[in-house]
Amino acid sequence: MESGLKPPRRLITTHDGQGNATFSHACPEVLRQTKIGKDAVFALAYTTSEFPAELNSDQDIKRYREFEAQPPGLVVNSGTVLRYVDVAPGSLSPMHRTVSLDYGIVLEGEIELVLDGGEARRMAVGDMAVQRGTMHAWKNVGSSWARLLFLLQPCKPVAIADGSLLKEDYADMEGVRPST
Repeated sequence: MESGLKPPRRLITTHDGQGNATFSHACPEVLRQTKIGKDAVFALAYTTSEFPAELNSDQDIKRYREFEAQPPGLVVNSGTVLRYVDVAPGSLSPMHRTVSLDYGIVLEGEIELVLDGGEARRMAVGDMAVQRGTMHAWKNVGSSWARLLFLLQPCKPVAIADGSLLKEDYADMEGVRPST
C-alpha cells in the first residue's frame, strides 16, 4: 500500500567518548512501515521501555532495536511510544481504546476524531488531540492520504463513576498486538 507520502525519517543523537553530541548510526534513518488492516500504515519511530528512560550506554537504543524486531502493541506499559500513522482517504479506523495518555498531531491531510459518545471534531494540519483513555476512531475526511504523529505514554487505570475500570480495546484492528 503506497500512500505517496514521504517515508518518515528519524535522527537519533548520542555522545562520543569525550561527551560530544553525535548522531547514532545504530538505527536506520528511514523508518520501516507496516501495513495495518487495509487502510493504514504504521511506522514505529521510537519507544522506551521505562520511565524515566535510561540513556547511559545507549540502553534505550538497544531496547528500541528489540521493539523494531518485534513491535509492541499500541502502548508500552512502562515506557513511551512514538509512532507515525498514515491513513487512506475516506477510511475510518475501528473504534478503539488504549489505556494511555496520547498526543496526536496531524502532519498531513484532514482527520476527524470520532468518539463513541457520538461527538466528532475535524482536525487540520498542526492540530493536536490529547487522547485520555477514551474510546475513539480516526477518519480521514480528505481526498488524499493523511499522516498523524502519536506520542503514547501509559497512564494509571481509568475508572468511571461506578468504579469500573476501562480496559484496552482494539476492536478488530487487524495487525495490532495487545500492549506490553
